[in-house]
Parts: sequence; structure tokens; C-alpha cells
Amino acid sequence: MVGIINYGLGNLGSIQNMLKVIDEKSIISSDATQLQKCDRYILPGVGAFDAGMSKLTESGLVDFIKSEVNDKKKPLLGICLGMQLLGRKSEEGTLPGLGLIPFDNIRFRLADTDLKVPHMGWDIVDFKKENPLIGNLEGTQRYYFVHSYHAKCDNEGNVLMTCDYGYEFAAAVVKDNIMGVQFHPEKSHDFGMALLRNFVKEC
Repeated sequence: MVGIINYGLGNLGSIQNMLKVIDEKSIISSDATQLQKCDRYILPGVGAFDAGMSKLTESGLVDFIKSEVNDKKKPLLGICLGMQLLGRKSEEGTLPGLGLIPFDNIRFRLADTDLKVPHMGWDIVDFKKENPLIGNLEGTQRYYFVHSYHAKCDNEGNVLMTCDYGYEFAAAVVKDNIMGVQFHPEKSHDFGMALLRNFVKEC
């Protein structure tokens, strides 16, 4: 069962509906006792970095998340802002992130003035390494993005997917059982459904 972590931000219902389509049970909760029953987690999120970290801290779930993924090695998937919170910090704010994967979030710096920030809409990704999250995905993969900041990883080995928007940036990151996608799989139709199926069945 998937625990969708509710800290007040994110498309919780949309994610749960997508999981229902692939016949995966899930709960939406901010209660650590309830979430502890789950075997994997999704950390959603939309909005600003500091607001996300503030709400996550207020929820009392920061230590719980770190214990579940670091000590118990349960899989965690961060989505959009949820992915950015997996890193150390963001240029968007001043609060520290979860620090689960060694990266910082930076704002797009685009030389092409025809490209607008935020990066919004459907875009194609490239796979950079093998991983169960993308193991059986074939052909061109397209996902729906809405973001102004992106991860800049210390180690290329933590970059799972890239996308090109003026330059190449990390569209997905991974470190062992901890994964993050900058796009919204719950808004990405069949592409997103296939990725979420991999997360719950293969990771």
C-alpha cells in the first residue's frame, strides 16, 4: 500500500485516483501511525520551497520520513515540489531541505529569451541510467511539467532523467530507494500511469 504524505500541498486526490486505475491501494494521511503501515511513500507538492518545508516541518513528519527511507529503506517518490524538497536547499528560499539526495535547486537561467519561466507543458525526457522506476518504459516518454526551479546534482550518478529547456536539466533524480520526478505523473496520462505502476510494482 502507498502512503501519500499529506502536509497540505499537492495534487493528493489526482495521485490517489491514478493509483486506483492501476489497482494499487493507497491512503492520504498526515498521521505517522497510519502511514507507518504503508510499504512505500509518495511526497507530492506544488508551490514554493520554503512554504513546503514549513508545512512539512509543522506536520511533524520530517523525522518520520527520514527514518522510513534511511533506516527501513522504504521506497519514496517525490513529485514536483516534493522532489525539490529531497535536496539540501533552493534558491527560491532560505530553509534547508530534507537532504536525502545531494543536490540544490536553482532557478532556470535561460539565454533564449523566447523561452518563458516557468517551464510549463508537455516535454520529452531522456533516460540517463537503468533503474526499476523506468525499467520497462519504451519509446519516447513525455510528461507534464510546471516549474521555475530544477535540481542541480553534485553527482551525475544521481540523475535518472534529463529534459532540455534552453539547456539540459535533471528531470528525475535517484539515490537507492529515494526517487524524485520534477514533472507531474498524475497529469501525464498513460506515460505517468506507467511510471507510477513501476514505482509500486518494481521499486
